[in-house]
Amino acid sequence: MKRILLTIMVVVAGLSTIAPDASAQTDNRNTGSAKRQRMMDQWHKDMAEFRARSAEDRQLHALADSLASVQARAALRNQDFVLEADNVQFRNGNTVFVNSSTNFISVKGNRAVVQISPSNYYSGPNGLGGVTVDGYVSELQVKTDSKGRITYSMNVTGIGINAQVEIYMYPNSSQATATVYPNFNSNTVWLQGTIVPYENSNVIEGNSL
Repeated sequence: MKRILLTIMVVVAGLSTIAPDASAQTDNRNTGSAKRQRMMDQWHKDMAEFRARSAEDRQLHALADSLASVQARAALRNQDFVLEADNVQFRNGNTVFVNSSTNFISVKGNRAVVQISPSNYYSGPNGLGGVTVDGYVSELQVKTDSKGRITYSMNVTGIGINAQVEIYMYPNSSQATATVYPNFNSNTVWLQGTIVPYENSNVIEGNSL
């Protein structure tokens, strides 16, 4: 009888030591699951905040583009603008990325300036790596097609220039391209950049021919 009681006591003692271990494992699993859930909840929260910020940024960029477009169109109508070019393409097909402060077409009233300065190593006639010519605007025409694209064409005549200039501005944007057709040779030049009001421009005008 004593042996039976001793055996029962040993079994009960063993169960009492096993039970806390099993409970601890269950607690660990629950704790790990809760931690993973918190991490997932935080990730979803961070993603929602990121999407909200991205949408707000897109709206701000769209608003800025719309405002720049309105200003550019008004500047064109008022003959008071600068096309600041960031790349220039020549007749041979070569395209050069250039400094927009020294490569531009400007119109201020009846005066126009065309400056092409693609070189960083050669000062050129204008002292800025290229050529600057200015003249008077004539035969100005402005057209807007059904898609909102503007074509701004004019003749520029002066001592160093006699050319037809056509500027194309895209709808809902201040981005534009321009083509300069010299009347005395076939050295056509294309410029691409941004149109800004004359007073907002940071261009540097070199010595004209």
